Amino acid sequence: MSDFLPVSKQDLLDRGIDQLDFVFVSGDAYVDHASFAAALLGRLLESRGYTVGVIPQPDWKKTESFTVLGRPRLAFLVSAGAMDSMVSNYTANNKPRSEDVYAHGGVAGHRPDRAIITYCSKIREAYKGVQILIGGIEASLRRTTHYDYWSNTVRRSLLLDSKADLLMYGMGEHSLLEIADLLAQGVPARQIRGVRGTVWYTSHAEELPAHTDAIPPQPATGASLRKQPPVAGAGVPEDMALMLPSYADVSKNTPESKTLFARSYLAQEQNTDALNGHVLIEPVDSRFIVQEKAALPLTTAEFDAVYELPFTRRWHPMYDEPAENGKTGIPALSEVQFSLASSRGCFGACSFCAITFHQGRRIQSRSHESLLREAEKMTHDGAFKGYIHDVGGPTANFRADACPSQCKRGACAHRDCMGTDPCPNVRVDHTEYVALLRKLRALPGVKKVFIRSGIRFDYLIMDKDKTFFRELCAHHISGQLKVAPEHVNDNVLRLMRKSTHAVYEKFAAEYAEINQSLGKKQYLVPYYICAHPGAGLKEAVDVALYLKKTGFVPDQVQDFYPTPGSLSTCMYYTGLNPHKQNADGSLEQVYVARGAHERRLQRALLQFNRRENAQLVREALQKAGRPDLIRTLLR
Repeated sequence: MSDFLPVSKQDLLDRGIDQLDFVFVSGDAYVDHASFAAALLGRLLESRGYTVGVIPQPDWKKTESFTVLGRPRLAFLVSAGAMDSMVSNYTANNKPRSEDVYAHGGVAGHRPDRAIITYCSKIREAYKGVQILIGGIEASLRRTTHYDYWSNTVRRSLLLDSKADLLMYGMGEHSLLEIADLLAQGVPARQIRGVRGTVWYTSHAEELPAHTDAIPPQPATGASLRKQPPVAGAGVPEDMALMLPSYADVSKNTPESKTLFARSYLAQEQNTDALNGHVLIEPVDSRFIVQEKAALPLTTAEFDAVYELPFTRRWHPMYDEPAENGKTGIPALSEVQFSLASSRGCFGACSFCAITFHQGRRIQSRSHESLLREAEKMTHDGAFKGYIHDVGGPTANFRADACPSQCKRGACAHRDCMGTDPCPNVRVDHTEYVALLRKLRALPGVKKVFIRSGIRFDYLIMDKDKTFFRELCAHHISGQLKVAPEHVNDNVLRLMRKSTHAVYEKFAAEYAEINQSLGKKQYLVPYYICAHPGAGLKEAVDVALYLKKTGFVPDQVQDFYPTPGSLSTCMYYTGLNPHKQNADGSLEQVYVARGAHERRLQRALLQFNRRENAQLVREALQKAGRPDLIRTLLR
């Protein structure tokens, strides 16, 4: 079982397999590593006795590319890969990307736009009546009606547009194993109901849950929506399903429909937790999309077992040959080959990040023993030079739930854990993470353990015990630490669900103080986003002045990217903040920079020292009503 999963007819002959149970079609090249979904889920199914093959990055123009492994006995599993295919193919300014790190040699162009729809169509051409299950980030974030930046339209559930039989959302281990067993028992995919982490559809209203309520058209005036129950009434019964506004009503591109879109998004966001979320129903044309409750988080033992399956931790040998650009291998492997995935989930819940919508706010962590076993195996790899590149996850220093009550009641639907107003119940403790890092540093053959995942600096600064902060500076960075304050304007930071600017300044000061006490010259490299909802030219000027004052001008600035499934994308499309309601019952209006030119102006302000930006900076300052700053920024 330690060989690569089959990718060709010859592989099937060599293994004596007449027909595979599952064929995984992926928008990524095949790398047999736990960070790649085709490998992780394929190995998991294999460990339960199912046979699985992989068709990585098929030529979507040729039907025969989808028949290389024959017709699967149970189903095709289809994913766009580690990224939404539109995000993978286009920049935030809708320009084609020149590289795809998940492709052979990093060559772009081997993944189609809207990959899941294209792959499913070709599979249907090849095999009439075959069962198709879709999953991964593209399916997960497009599971219900969503705004699509690239077409500037509201699109319906990907389940319908792909004509697949069932959609899996979130992290798929639990749901996939349950579905596989049902398929093996002869239950058709179209008839599977009640499996957590799935979305199905029906034309028959009698199939819907018996107890269903609609989201209120308008919560009580003057209230913060963050503190409202998701449906009318005091509390929601556990078995109550929630009826969302229809696709027809939220897709009309009118002020009224945008308000409905925002309220629908809020209801979905408030029902992502496996313990306190509810079944969601969305009318689409003559059908109903039904989203089951989220899959339960993996236990530590389950998480350990999945990541200790017998991965080769290599790209498939077919990528040893040069690609059309002369390069070999899969670039994305270099980022994870000698890294340790220690956790999943993120209670930081940044507005522009869809991790919470996909993985949830509950934190799942692997045990020290499992991570040490994996690290020890790394030390015997001939390519290992003694450096563990990362020990983390979506947020490296989140290794446990935000508070003890989350394991009993789930993450609060109506209260943020972090942000500009962090919850007082958040448990701040790095002790366990420090212990893990010390054990890894002590392993024979390990020279250095880096932390390259995002460090949530506001959580770190909340910790009165500075042990982790000191050990981070002393042992786990090399010359610079990358952090993400994202902005300096507190109103924009509120909309981003980030900490206030004062918190970042406090962190920066303590970082400098600790490094000075250690006798180290180490720097902060902050990341900033321009043109996020709420940020206009005035707010960009705020960032520029701060950068001028601190003497740091970033080499790279991230343009806000409206990707499916995020709160920021909802705000971008609607111009509304679904979490804040005015006294008259309307939602808070949010300024949105929509044109490419204003985005260029904001980015130029953040990189005011570049000679090629001088004219744009002048124009931006004139439009912002601050011509007095031209000499200040351009001298």
